[in-house]
Amino acid sequence: MADSRKNFTLSPLGGLGEIGLNCMVLECGDSMIMIDCGIMFPEDYLFGIDIVIPRFDFVLARKDKLKGIIITHGHEDHIGALPWLLPYVDAPIYSSRFTLALIESRLREHDLDRYVDLRPVEGRQRVDFGDIAVNFFRVCHSIIEGFGLGIETPTGRIVHTGDFKIDRTPLDDTNVTDLEGFAEFSAPGVQLMLSDSTNVERDGYALTEREIKQSLSDIFAKATGRILVTLFSSHIQRMQEIIDLAETYGRKVAISGRSIQNNIDLSRNLGYLRASESIFVPMDSVSNYRDDQIVLLLTGSQGEPLSSLTRLAMSEHRQMRIKEGDLVLMSSRFIPGNTRAITKVINRLYKLGAEVLYERVSGIHASGHAHREELCQMLRTVKPKFFVPVHGEYRHLVKHSRLAVECGVAKERSLILEDGQPLRLFEDNTMRLLDRITVEHIYVDGKGVGDVGSSVLKERQLLAGEGLVIVNLVIDEKSGEIALGPEITSKGFVFEQHYAHLLEDAKCIVLDIFENIPPGEIQKLKDRIRGSLRRFFRKVLDRDPVVIPVVISL
Repeated sequence: MADSRKNFTLSPLGGLGEIGLNCMVLECGDSMIMIDCGIMFPEDYLFGIDIVIPRFDFVLARKDKLKGIIITHGHEDHIGALPWLLPYVDAPIYSSRFTLALIESRLREHDLDRYVDLRPVEGRQRVDFGDIAVNFFRVCHSIIEGFGLGIETPTGRIVHTGDFKIDRTPLDDTNVTDLEGFAEFSAPGVQLMLSDSTNVERDGYALTEREIKQSLSDIFAKATGRILVTLFSSHIQRMQEIIDLAETYGRKVAISGRSIQNNIDLSRNLGYLRASESIFVPMDSVSNYRDDQIVLLLTGSQGEPLSSLTRLAMSEHRQMRIKEGDLVLMSSRFIPGNTRAITKVINRLYKLGAEVLYERVSGIHASGHAHREELCQMLRTVKPKFFVPVHGEYRHLVKHSRLAVECGVAKERSLILEDGQPLRLFEDNTMRLLDRITVEHIYVDGKGVGDVGSSVLKERQLLAGEGLVIVNLVIDEKSGEIALGPEITSKGFVFEQHYAHLLEDAKCIVLDIFENIPPGEIQKLKDRIRGSLRRFFRKVLDRDPVVIPVVISL
């Protein structure tokens, strides 16, 4: 046991090689902690999948050692998978008050909030977890009260930046990266640094919130119609700016979208958002005001099908319509994978007469992730001996690793890890990669968790791409003759009336197969129908639908 206390193991379960799914396990001696527990939203080809979560087998096998779950901030890619882990482990959750409030709200939806130990921490606070201790440092991000971490272990000090940026001209001191705190923690020497890689491809510095607010103020000053703003529902600081500008320019604020309304209520109750009750008006009262007296806060920054902005773009919103002169501000980044849905909404809004401003054409959004100069500043502040980039796709990790070398880390000590690749640190300041552990994406579809695998997804992809053909056949058990059918139904394959002749040919094929299969061999009949019809459709239409023979013997 004495020897095991002299080494420290880091095991990434998600977040290294993708944007999202952030989850990492740290072990030392009899202690284990977990940093973040996030989801990833599904790619287009994952038909029917709601979210993607990490596989927790590695954690559950060691759950008796788990001393705590550390959450760096309240974005879904850091907290969203907690409802699928917490029923199986008994460990307190540590984070800021605001993040814990978001977590509690999420757990309440799953009826788990009563059973979880939520422990708020402050900046510069230190929490002991036995063989591991964690220091919390405030970082600036696109959500309030985020943390970076200073981790003390018997093998040396480790810094985990969390998601961060360095705002050079902050609007206030509540959303600032504590570089001084990181520097003080790092002074004795840092063995390993883990750092956010998302924006390593962007030069210079990210726009500051002061610059964003000035840009928004210029837009408000010139706008003569309604202003519609969509943004991430967790971006409380940006909402504060919108509300402040509405008050400055004599506008009322109406809200459409449950997630925005819930987070505004939560933030006001906790004192994180300042707004008088008189600034807000119900959606059904908007028509009582002139267009130049209204600002609308809407969900739908990523083109979500049921969001308020998308329903407006499709003229399906219950309480209002887009009209000539409306100005839509999309004050958020386009998450990769959502670009097509977002541009579809933008085009629809223009078709209805609105003007749309978004990040690519106007400075109305600032990323919450550090650009290259900010990443360099953090590296020079911490001065780590070893470096591992985290939170990014593989190209981001590679480029951040190269940047660390430019900033003074030895090339052989700037390591690129992937999910499932543990790294062990030893007391003599050496490191070693361990055997890979099993990690894979778990798909959540409705109430089903992990029951949709590659074979089911392949079938869904086939159905989406080629369609479905159902062959119904009823056989008289006594005579062995066909009592009903064959009937052929097309779902997503061909328009039945247009291709009636083709489906008649398919029926003839089924009849020929039936004549050549001995009575009673139902499975052989099904297999032959399936194979023959697929070959037939490939030959005449160059399509390969899913063929389902339904053969009933009566």
